[in-house]
This record gives sequence, C-alpha cells and structure tokens, in this order.
Amino acid sequence: MFSIFAPSLGIDLGTANTLVYMKGKGIILREPSVVAMRAADKEVLAVGEEAKKMIGRTPGSIIAVQPLSDGVIADYRTTQVMLSYFIRKTVPQGFLIKRSPRLIICVPCGITEVEKRAVEEAAKSAGAREAVLLEEPMAAAIGAGLSIYDAKGCMVVDIGGGTSEVAVISLGGIVTSRSLRTGGNHMDEAIMRHVKQSHAIVIGESTAEQIKIQLGCVVDSRKEQTMEVRGRDAVSGLPTSVTVSSAAVKEALMDPVQRILDTIKSVLEQTPPELAADIVGEGIVMTGGGALLLGLNRLIAKTTGMPVRRAEHPLDAVAVGAGLALEEMQGAGFERELTEQTIQ
Repeated sequence: MFSIFAPSLGIDLGTANTLVYMKGKGIILREPSVVAMRAADKEVLAVGEEAKKMIGRTPGSIIAVQPLSDGVIADYRTTQVMLSYFIRKTVPQGFLIKRSPRLIICVPCGITEVEKRAVEEAAKSAGAREAVLLEEPMAAAIGAGLSIYDAKGCMVVDIGGGTSEVAVISLGGIVTSRSLRTGGNHMDEAIMRHVKQSHAIVIGESTAEQIKIQLGCVVDSRKEQTMEVRGRDAVSGLPTSVTVSSAAVKEALMDPVQRILDTIKSVLEQTPPELAADIVGEGIVMTGGGALLLGLNRLIAKTTGMPVRRAEHPLDAVAVGAGLALEEMQGAGFERELTEQTIQ
C-alpha cells in the first residue's frame, strides 16, 4: 500500500549545488543550482546538471544563471522554479499524494529575516506544505557526527560555494558564529582574475574551477605542477592557451583563503574560555566543498594552533545533517500528526 503523503525532505540549498535527503534513502539528489532560460521571455529550458553544461556556451538568446548568490536568494522566481523542479524529481510520482512535502532547508547563519522569509516563501510557492529553516553550521555539525548536545564545545568550519560558516556549538545551540560571504565561487573568481592579469587571457568559470581542483593548494608543495589552460586572448580576442603553475594558483587563492582564516580567528577570540579548551582537545572539523582544497586543513591548524580534520564526507555533511534533524522532528510529532490525519 502506497503512502498517501509526500515524503519530507532535507535540502542543502547551496549557491553552487543543491542536495536533497530523504528519510530511509539518504541523499537522493545532487545537482548544480543552475537554471537555463530564454532571455526574451524567461521561459525555463533546463535545470541542474543540464543547465550547468550551458554556462559560458549559450547563444545570446539563452542565459544560464545561478539563482542564489552568496548563500541567499538573488532571483526569487528562478529559485522557486528550481526548487519546484527538484521536489518533483525527488517525490515518487507513483504515490497518491494528498498533501505537499515538508522541507527542512539549510541557510547561512548570517542571513537577515527578510532573506529567511524569501526562502520560506519560495519553498511554499514551489509546492512545499511547510518549510523549516536550519542554520548551515548546525546541520554541518550534525552531519559530521559531532556531539552537539553535550556540555562541551565543538567547532565547525563549513566552506560552501557562496559562503563560509564558522561556528562554535554547545548543548544543541550555536554559542558564537560568523558567516563570511566568501567561498569556492570566490576562489574561482580569484583564479580568473589572476590568469587575466598574469597572462592576458580570459577564462570562464568552469575552467577556473578545473584549475582549482587540479592545481589548487595553499601550502608549499615540494613538486610544482602545471596545467595547460585554454581561453581567449584579452588583447587580440583570439583563442589561445597558456601554462599555469600550482604556485600561481596558490598566489591567486591566498586572498579568499586569508579572509576565511581571519573569520576563524575572530570566532575563536569570541569563544568562552571553557569552550575554547574543549575545542583544543576535540579539534576543528571542516565540511563543504572548500574543505577539499589541498593543504587548507594544515594551514588552518598552523594559524590556530589547533588540530583540524575534514568530515568523512564533507560535501554531504550539511544535507545529511538536515536529514537527521528532519528525522528527529518526525519522531517528535510529524509522523504522529500524519497517523492521526490518516485515521480521520
């Protein structure tokens, strides 16, 4: 017998990627937060992975956009369309659904009340029955397996595409935190600027991301690596190629990385002494795509003097945390309410 209710979903609504968690199934969707539409009438042509392939390759009549910027909604209508697409893609169509799904959506801890309402309204317009917001550092800590309800401090650094979230958590609440609007996308932009300034070549976002993945390192490496990069000559306008070194990429990345380091130090300075002592013992846990940047964990450890480790699955931590929080909420009353309504 099929359930007459749509499943509840935990959503990591990120600037770069959106992940969806369903109880009992884990992460069931992982797609770029990109929408392709016709420029003239804004008709949506593609969403997610298919739309990302169009970035930098579309004719003038088609535009590929990221509806979220720095972790918050930049284009309300496009975000609504994207969420609606992801909900339809994850909810089993064979189910007889009489009620819309409930959602837990992860948001940066530094967003305003207006920005929070925009997320809630976009989710409900996209077909959600109810949207509960969960701060990303809390979700990341839950997903990373930290003991957030104990009477001791734990620290999480979540580096996403648009924001970096740094928080100290104890007894199930955030004690001190900062949300920095610098993340993986800003690292890509820094690489694009550096290549243009150093080699007079214009490259796209996808190329910059590939350079970051292949050559990105923020500590001194014994062996320097190089990569051939193709782009457009800034002077002649003709296609050309150049060789980029890992040392040059490190130089380009140091500005956004230094901002992240300064934010971590700022949060530690505001942390009560007892919790700071706990963090020294437990260490700092890194999550998000930025945690995969080679050498960043060692650089943070050197800067703070504390042990630093990556979560086991840093890319999935926020979505998994949202899903686990969702299961707790269901246990506390969601499923009981559904049962009562079914009986009636």
